[in-house]
Amino acid sequence: MTDSVAYYLEDQEYHGKSERTREAYERVLRRFEGFLDDEGCGPSGQSLTPEEAGRRECMAWVHSIRGQHAPSTVASYASYVHRFYAYMTQVGEFDSNPMALVVEEMDESIDKDPTRREIAVPEMRTFVGSISHPLERALVLTLLKTGVRVGELCNLDLRDLALSDPELAGEFDLGGRLQLDGRPESLYVAAEPARGHSYNGEERTASNKRKRATVIPVDDELASVLKSWLAIRPDARSPAEPLFLSTRGDWGSRLSTQAVRNVVERHAREHGWYQQGGGAAENVTPHYFRHFFTTHLRDRTGDRGIVKYLRGDVASDIIDTYTHNWGGQVRDVYESNVYRLL
Repeated sequence: MTDSVAYYLEDQEYHGKSERTREAYERVLRRFEGFLDDEGCGPSGQSLTPEEAGRRECMAWVHSIRGQHAPSTVASYASYVHRFYAYMTQVGEFDSNPMALVVEEMDESIDKDPTRREIAVPEMRTFVGSISHPLERALVLTLLKTGVRVGELCNLDLRDLALSDPELAGEFDLGGRLQLDGRPESLYVAAEPARGHSYNGEERTASNKRKRATVIPVDDELASVLKSWLAIRPDARSPAEPLFLSTRGDWGSRLSTQAVRNVVERHAREHGWYQQGGGAAENVTPHYFRHFFTTHLRDRTGDRGIVKYLRGDVASDIIDTYTHNWGGQVRDVYESNVYRLL
């Protein structure tokens, strides 16, 4: 096999792994491959391929990255290589998995609940205030005010947003969802969109991960920022009429999750909140905004049930309770406690 890494990545695409996940795998696996080539790990100093590498070469690679990354990151990178070998062995392309014992004996472990950077509301308000582009400000504020995942953000269509502003009524077909009837100033986040499947007339490139669909209130700050974005929103290429569209090279196309991550990373880096190679404890990413939303709203409301409902994380019986009492309890609690960022 001339390129075992490419073989593995192609199979992961067939298995439905996201582009972001495949890029992370490729970055680590190519780095491991480069180590085997540059270090001359063979018995006579020759380079090795991943298939030819043994336990000692895998141990040496792990040792080489220990001084460059946090222990949790080292564990994550080692797990990527371990999964690569495990898969290639299982499909019969490799004879063994030399990373199995290395991972088992490592002191490092993956931190599944990292302690994240603590950012106070006034600091976040300053951050939002530094973003002037209407689209970029709308993306960031929607993530911060609703706690949606980046894929859920990109899957939003005009029909998922209900705004009662008369200036918008004649320009956009907003709030076309039956679920938004009688619920003005709100956002509907569906559970169904899935990567590679057609939804509302368009094949989606990201999946929503909600257990159930959720209706999230839109406060006056978010409504104002979304209105400013809609004022310059280009015509959509898709009949699905995505809410967020590219204003760059792929003008009018649905905004991709990578484009959103790039926007957040750029602004976070300018603000000193992002370092290359940093982990979840240091870097502000779109997912950090979900963490910010959860932490601050839960602390302000003291109501874990409503926060779980808004995040789309609760079981059917609980989510139905909040859905039926949306106007009375959910909206009142949300509007009384959501933080001000403008």
